[in-house]
Amino acid sequence: MRRKVLIVEDEPDIARLVQEHLADIGCDAVIAGNGATARELFDAGGIDLVVLDRMLPDSDGLVLCREFRQAAATLPILMLTAKSTELDRVVGLEVGADDYLVKPFSVAELLARIKALFRRVDALRQATPEAVVDERIEHDGLVIDVQRRQVNVADGPVELTAREFDLLLFFARQPGRVFSRMQLLDKVWGYNHEGYEHTVNSHINRLRAKIEPDPSNPRYVLTVWGVGYKFAETVTAMASD
Repeated sequence: MRRKVLIVEDEPDIARLVQEHLADIGCDAVIAGNGATARELFDAGGIDLVVLDRMLPDSDGLVLCREFRQAAATLPILMLTAKSTELDRVVGLEVGADDYLVKPFSVAELLARIKALFRRVDALRQATPEAVVDERIEHDGLVIDVQRRQVNVADGPVELTAREFDLLLFFARQPGRVFSRMQLLDKVWGYNHEGYEHTVNSHINRLRAKIEPDPSNPRYVLTVWGVGYKFAETVTAMASD
């Protein structure tokens, strides 16, 4: 079955280029050159992924991203931005983007990231109910409800983006094991392009800000200097029959 992608991009040449290459990987893409049209196409339904430009003539891409995320919690959103500072990237991730790509970008990398997002969605859909029913992971006040994709810390709910949840779950299922940034890119993001380790750093910083009582002295996601990151050991995993 072909997937439907919404391209929100006000530069027609870029939008058409992306549309043509998406067709090569089995996607039908619709184009919105502004926020108003993007909302109409999104509300019409059937969208499997959004490629969203940060700067639009009538809207802020961050506002659109937040609206789309609130309407569809697991919808993959890839943000395009001409702004390359860490703050701009973090803000995009905070409002719900799963990934981002800085302009100018290569089409090959864009397609690789889109394929990786689709693989993550497919993996979630293909998970058997028996594998996730009431699975809970607990550690020192942190509780991960896998089926509901909910996280609580000290009995309070924590709102995570889809990527932040996937990253936390990946760590928590393998406590004590150390992963490099490149390994995390490969296992959680589905690609491992050199030079994008900052993607991992940004997500871990945001994740810590949300789940750690003291992000500067983390309790859960620990840094292994010169190597990468690991989840603290002594984790309890439970699942009912």
